[in-house]
Amino acid sequence: MGDQDDAKRAAGERAIAEYLADGLRVGLGSGTTSHWFVRSLAQPVRDGLDIVGVVTSTSTLDVATEVGVRVADLNEVPELDITIDGADEIDPSGNMIKGGGAALLWEKIVATASKKMIAVVDDSKVVEKLGKFPLPIEVVPFGWRSTERHLRAVFAEFGYSDVRLEIRLKDGEYLRTDSGHYILDAYLEEIADPPALAARLNPIPGVVEHGLFIGIAAATVIGHPDGTSEIREF
Repeated sequence: MGDQDDAKRAAGERAIAEYLADGLRVGLGSGTTSHWFVRSLAQPVRDGLDIVGVVTSTSTLDVATEVGVRVADLNEVPELDITIDGADEIDPSGNMIKGGGAALLWEKIVATASKKMIAVVDDSKVVEKLGKFPLPIEVVPFGWRSTERHLRAVFAEFGYSDVRLEIRLKDGEYLRTDSGHYILDAYLEEIADPPALAARLNPIPGVVEHGLFIGIAAATVIGHPDGTSEIREF
């Protein structure tokens, strides 16, 4: 494992120690750090930790099944106690960019179905300003070129007059999310006002969801390469 993997594991293990207990209904995030967290559940579950997980992607379902976590459909669970999920970037206010793993829609649904959401990240994901990581925007395939034009107009309002906006590919084909949608990645470099931009994106016809998670995280667990971790609350 590399230093970043050590940091991700440290964050996941700290999240288990701090936030999980018998009887909890837990949203299980997607992405590499979240999968470290889910894999770290293997021993506690074998030792008797009794939780029910709700997954945010089919890939997380595979990991949860592999390690023996009991899984339920969100429609079967009225409210989750907590969601523990990663982030591609997180700023000092707890605002995040998520969606690098193409699961942003399910991630936001599960996070907002929870009493609290905790972000688990390695220390490279902590930034002063969001935007260096491309902002994912999930769009309906029908008329996605029209949606792209609307997006460009909104970005121009925020000073991004010639934004690089690319449809995400996988194996040479347009990537499809677990819900069958496309993803457009916006290369913004820096987002001056994430809440204001977030508010303008969802009303665009064809936009299903975007990767700005504003005011959702209650705290973040930050892992470091030396195996230590810290918790910051928002």
